[in-house]
Order: sequence, then structure tokens, then C-alpha cells
Amino acid sequence: MASFRWILQLHRDVPKAAKFYAQGLDLSVNVVTLRWAELQSGPLKLALMQSPSDHMVNEKGGYSSLLSFTVTDINTTISKLMELGAELDGSIKYEVHGKVASVRCLDGHVLGLYEPS
Repeated sequence: MASFRWILQLHRDVPKAAKFYAQGLDLSVNVVTLRWAELQSGPLKLALMQSPSDHMVNEKGGYSSLLSFTVTDINTTISKLMELGAELDGSIKYEVHGKVASVRCLDGHVLGLYEPS
């Protein structure tokens, strides 16, 4: 079973976006850097990341949110999602802390998958 990890939004200016959510919605700030921020809303996390490119720009010129899940077997999860119509967005990356991948669901929304080492 997958467990919800965070909602990720891409932003051009991460510190400005973090201030917006922290002050506007009273979210707790866990960390803020120029490229990454994590804010807390109860048990859920909102992650903000500087956009590396415009590949996730939606039809209105803004960025889509990304739902991130921790999974026990990334290969099996990707296979099941692809059988249901998802598309792998890039390749599985093998990081020091575990495997990561992105898939696009039926409507093009991005799901991030993470299998810890």
C-alpha cells in the first residue's frame, strides 16, 4: 500500500511562495531555502520546489501540483499504474536515499513515487 508523502508545487520563487502559505494560511514552516521549502498543515506536508523548467506548466501558465507517495516496490507500482493508463515521465532514478520516479495519470497530473533504500 502507498502512503501519502506530500503535495509538491513548483514555483519560480520558493521563499516568496513559502511566505505566502505560511503567513496567508498560518502553516508551520519546517524549512525554507532558495530551491526547497516544507510547510506543515497538521499531519500533511506541502513541499515547494523551484521549477527546473517549464515542463509542468498547465494551460493557464501556472504549475501543476504533484502528489508524492512512498511505496514499498516502485517497479510493481509503476507497472500497475501503467496498466491503468499512466505514463512513466522519465526514468526511475536511483538516488542514495532510494528510488524515485514520476508518472502522469490519465489527465496528465504528475504522481511522484519514492521507494526508500
